Amino acid sequence: MKLPTALWLSLVFLAAFPAAAQYPERTVRLIVPFAPSGGTDIMARALAQRMAESTGRQFVVENRPGGNAIIGTEAVAKAAPDGYTLLLTTNIFTINPWLHPRAPFNVERDFAPVTLAGATPNLLAVHPSIPAKSVKELAALARAQPGRLTIAAAGVGTPSHLAAELLKQSARVDLLVVHYKGTGASLNDVVGGQVALSFGTLAGLAPFVKSGRLRALAVGGSKRAASLPEVPTVAETLPGFEVLTWYGLFAPAGTPGEILARLHAETVKALASPDVKQRLDAQGFDIAGSTPEQFVEVIRRDLARWKKVVAEARIRPE
Repeated sequence: MKLPTALWLSLVFLAAFPAAAQYPERTVRLIVPFAPSGGTDIMARALAQRMAESTGRQFVVENRPGGNAIIGTEAVAKAAPDGYTLLLTTNIFTINPWLHPRAPFNVERDFAPVTLAGATPNLLAVHPSIPAKSVKELAALARAQPGRLTIAAAGVGTPSHLAAELLKQSARVDLLVVHYKGTGASLNDVVGGQVALSFGTLAGLAPFVKSGRLRALAVGGSKRAASLPEVPTVAETLPGFEVLTWYGLFAPAGTPGEILARLHAETVKALASPDVKQRLDAQGFDIAGSTPEQFVEVIRRDLARWKKVVAEARIRPE
């Protein structure tokens, strides 16, 4: 009997990659190295629900905050490379090596990138009491008041801190970075007018912009945001400038290639599903679903960028 082409190809694949055909056989832990309710947690839970439905196995999100994401990241680096312990993290992954060179893992050696799941551009926003209405006007104001204009950061070495430092370096201005223990506290003071501006995620700042409690000056991505099309990019004033928060999936190094391929396929399928897409679009995410090779290039580019920013700003972890 002659088998249909599609069925024949599927049987060949299963015979060649038995581990991929069987994986997953039990619950998969998806570790998020941050507290619940943030952007990474939202992304992780959307993916976990859809991947569980697709594979028939549970994908459980486990929040492991602490140490500027080092605690949760280390847990995955030291996990068995069998596809049952995964990491969903942000570009803090490419910042930490320059702040914590003695961290108990090496980001290029100890992890297998699966996919860049998505990103959200950073948004530069000011309190309405600040007279600047553009990046150019902000830079002029900062030069007229060196070291007096304040910008909030969610802690030393966080993406919002690095975004602030990159802005200072690119615009050649002296802003006073005010550090907080978390995004919530920093946002409260910017919205309250105690701090002049913030360069946080679009998802976190956009609601305050739309309510009029903050004024958007520019987005940090390479193109304008669909949700705020009237807001220019920083790069329109400072060519080449780009700051965004990306969200990527990793497995421990040494995970079999066929399992990585299955993980990649399931993640990309979940990202493309209408329910996940709608949920993430509503939160301001730009959905990606890159190949592992494309993700590696993003990681290498970011490592080089943040190495330069950290060195020039002389940032030291607290």
